[in-house]
Amino acid sequence: MNKNDPDYYELLGVGKNASPDEIKKAFRRQAVKHHPDQGGDEAKFKQLNEAYEVLSNPDKKQRYDQFGKAGLGGRGQPPPGGGGFTNQQGFEFEFGDLGDFGDLFGNLFGGGGRRRGQSRARNLEMVLEIDFMEAVFGVEKTVELELDDQCPVCKGSRAKPGSEVKKCPTCDGQGAVIQTIQVPLMGRVNQRVPCSVCAGTGDLITEPCENCQGRGVAPQKKKIEIDIPAGVEDGMVIRLAGQGETDAKGRSQDILVQLRVKPDKHFTREGDLILSAQAIDMAQAALGTELEVDTVDGAISIRIPPGTQSGTDFKLAGHGAPRINGRGRGDHIVSLTVLTPTRLSKKQRKLMEELAGG
Repeated sequence: MNKNDPDYYELLGVGKNASPDEIKKAFRRQAVKHHPDQGGDEAKFKQLNEAYEVLSNPDKKQRYDQFGKAGLGGRGQPPPGGGGFTNQQGFEFEFGDLGDFGDLFGNLFGGGGRRRGQSRARNLEMVLEIDFMEAVFGVEKTVELELDDQCPVCKGSRAKPGSEVKKCPTCDGQGAVIQTIQVPLMGRVNQRVPCSVCAGTGDLITEPCENCQGRGVAPQKKKIEIDIPAGVEDGMVIRLAGQGETDAKGRSQDILVQLRVKPDKHFTREGDLILSAQAIDMAQAALGTELEVDTVDGAISIRIPPGTQSGTDFKLAGHGAPRINGRGRGDHIVSLTVLTPTRLSKKQRKLMEELAGG
């Protein structure tokens, strides 16, 4: 672990053997303490969210315990099949890390060279950042990407229009050859491999298409519409089927969009629960009061009963995040903090002393 990286366990104040419930309680306690609305450190608050996101996820926690923060880079591919679900628009949602997106952004937005000599389309991966409220209520986003598409000049043939295309003599136009290899315990085995002379196409191009340099595909700008439903969470993956790059034969691949939800200054989130902190003074806590609190649906008035203690939670049913794979919405939990005055006037001190004396 890099010595400059904060220790997630120390941030939350728990040990490595802490249970999921203990981690959740520790996070909520620290989040209330360091929430920016209560005068807390915003940078520390973001670190707490980061720590909880890792330690509350068994897979991420295991990688963190073994390799530290470096183990969270995620070189694997998104979980296949059952790791997600599909909405009415046909977008497939998955949970998990997509891995390193650096090379992708270079390809899409001009930060690096394009893949020369590669005509086979592949799934593309990208990160899309959205606001907290957009994740709660859903949003439509339009992004412009530069994607390989079938060359409009040669129609994917790779040859200059009107030029001669010959049959590859090495593979006799089959696009593949039989290669003999030595396999331990099995001896010599024949296998079919793509022809190295014609790159598996079966054709020899005498004059490559000038528009695509003989690749059969050419980069084209394309606007992609992404319909993000209400209730998505940070790290969720949307699969846009058939909207990615197209190869020389016109076969389209997918785009995998990983969502990054920006932290909010007022709210945090645990699944379909939305959490916030609210401070009241000692008099309000002792005598009770009507208090107006912010929710994602706007301000709501709640009744604080007399004798309320610091750390008391109030549940606002149905004001949480929508359940993306179910019905209805979660709840909003408001955690109260009773503020103790640091300076008292003579009159206030006298009243406090009288209260203390009974």
